[in-house]
Amino acid sequence: MIMAISHSLMSIPTARHISILSQFDSGVKSKLFVSASPSLRRPKRVSLSVIRAMGSSASSQKPDNIQEANRVDYASISDEEWKRRLTGEQYYITRQKGTERAFTGEYWNTKTPGTYHCICCDTPLFESSTKFDSGTGWPSYYQPIGSNAKSKLDLSIIFMPRQEVLCAVCDAHLGHVFDDGPPPTGKRYCINSASLKLKPK
Repeated sequence: MIMAISHSLMSIPTARHISILSQFDSGVKSKLFVSASPSLRRPKRVSLSVIRAMGSSASSQKPDNIQEANRVDYASISDEEWKRRLTGEQYYITRQKGTERAFTGEYWNTKTPGTYHCICCDTPLFESSTKFDSGTGWPSYYQPIGSNAKSKLDLSIIFMPRQEVLCAVCDAHLGHVFDDGPPPTGKRYCINSASLKLKPK
């Protein structure tokens, strides 16, 4: 009888819970109850659309107009590789957070219609329609394209905190943003020409 019970236990699927409630005093007879255990049932699949409905969209914080299939891991590019891809001035400004001299950059006074792209990764950053003459000697815009440019606190100059502007895709240093721009944003994105590439319309 013991062998028969052992054989029955081995033949019962593992997804079932086995409990032996009692044995009679002779020790020969036993009752074997088998019941499905809710905790061992196969988990249900959850639709991705349900998950997104519970929170923000998976692409809500991603840069605009960037195709996923063409994305490159720019963080893995070495300094030596950047030096090969860029001119000396472009590398100094975009990868070492440098600043070109005022009134010397290629685009400080340009009025050509078009889109300004990142010199490092070709991400579209600013439309010429948002460019204005700030009188500072650097290309100035009152807003970037979507979320393609980001900003962070810059404390590199003592007692002069600023907001650094970077490309949201490759982290190239672009310039700084100030709160003295024209409507409708009141922002002045003061950008280095060497960090940009204009594609005329």
